[in-house]
This record gives sequence, structure tokens and C-alpha cells, in this order.
Amino acid sequence: MNTNPFQRYLAEFFGTLLLVLFGCGSAVLAGSAIGFLGVSFTFGITLLFLIYSIGPVSGCHLNPAVTLCLAIVNKIPKIDVPGYLIAQCVGAVIGGYILYIIAVGAPEFALTKGFALNGFGEHSPGKYGMIACFVTEVVMTSVLLYVILASTKSYYAKGFAGLSIGLTLVAIHLVSIPVTNTSVNFARSFGVALVHGGWAMQQLWLFAAAHLLAIVVALIIYAVTHPKD
Repeated sequence: MNTNPFQRYLAEFFGTLLLVLFGCGSAVLAGSAIGFLGVSFTFGITLLFLIYSIGPVSGCHLNPAVTLCLAIVNKIPKIDVPGYLIAQCVGAVIGGYILYIIAVGAPEFALTKGFALNGFGEHSPGKYGMIACFVTEVVMTSVLLYVILASTKSYYAKGFAGLSIGLTLVAIHLVSIPVTNTSVNFARSFGVALVHGGWAMQQLWLFAAAHLLAIVVALIIYAVTHPKD
């Protein structure tokens, strides 16, 4: 990436803001009309167009787990990691607040009715327990990271990484929305949880722990299945 750190951090900030605004926005503002299928495709399509638009600038991580995973395999300079993580979380929070400002314009909106929040137990869309939600997030995040790692190989078909990663995110959402409302991205969870507060912030630990474990799982499977360049 022939860009300076400020450009990379700004791209990560802007991209994560849009991922939260479009993805979570589709659930908050249009969820009753488009359903799980529509929300799933909105997240995937948003990531897809962001990969092609800001990917050349920052790599389009938009996700702390992605940044940490790629730093471990030396795909990005480790000195960039703190800046990426801060930019992603701040962008997600700003995206969450923009979404809230839009949502409160509707007379029937109430934050307590839902805000695309991730949770377990009574706060899971399908009331799934803590272990089920933890396992779901580990597996789904591992799949996302594995596809991203595979897509960065030199022999991977040029120009198709965005398509495969975006469609992977669609598939992940279709499976896991009923379980955790699909996180696979701590910044996305943090952005809307901070706006909501309360239980949403209290349950963030599960997603942070699941995503850290997912990094280990994805790296192990990737090392076993993919030869070195």
C-alpha cells in the first residue's frame, strides 16, 4: 500500500463508519421489510464495495480481528495496528450515533426495542445460551478470517477477493443472525453497544474473547491447508 499512515487510518475510520451505518442501519431502519436475508446481503454488499474502494488505501480491514490476524502473518506493519484499531472503533461509534440520529426521527422508534445489538441469553434474537453464542462467534469469525487470509495469497485470482469476502459475510449473517445478531467484528458490536449502553456493553466481553480465539483457529487451519508462497 503506497499510502501514508494518516490516509490508512482515515480510510479505516470512514469504512467502518459506513459498514455500521449501512449494515446495522438496514436492520434498524428496514429490518421489518427486508428481513434477515436483506440485512445479510446489505452487510456483504457494503463490505464488497468498500473493499474495492478503500482496499487500495488501507486494505479495508474494518475489523480488529482482521487487523490483528494480518499483522501476525506480516501482511501489515505492526506499528499500524494501534492506529487501525482506534480508527475502526471510533468510526463504528460515529456510525452508530449517525444511525441513532436518523432512527429517532421515526415516532415509533425506541432504543429499547433494538438497535442491531449483539447479545446472548435473553438478548439473543433466538434466546440462544452463552455457550452457543460463543461457539457461533468463534466459528463464524474463523471462517471470515480464513477466507481473508486465503484471498491475500499471491496465487489467488486477482480482483476477486472482494467478491469472495463479501459473499462470505452474507453467508455468515444468514446462519448467525438468529443466534447473536452476527458480530464477527468487535468494532461493529462496540459502535452500536456504546450508543445503547446497559446490557449491550456488559456482554461485549464474549465477542472480544470469541474473536481473539477465532484468530488462533483461523491461523492454524490456514497454516495447515495453504502452502507458503
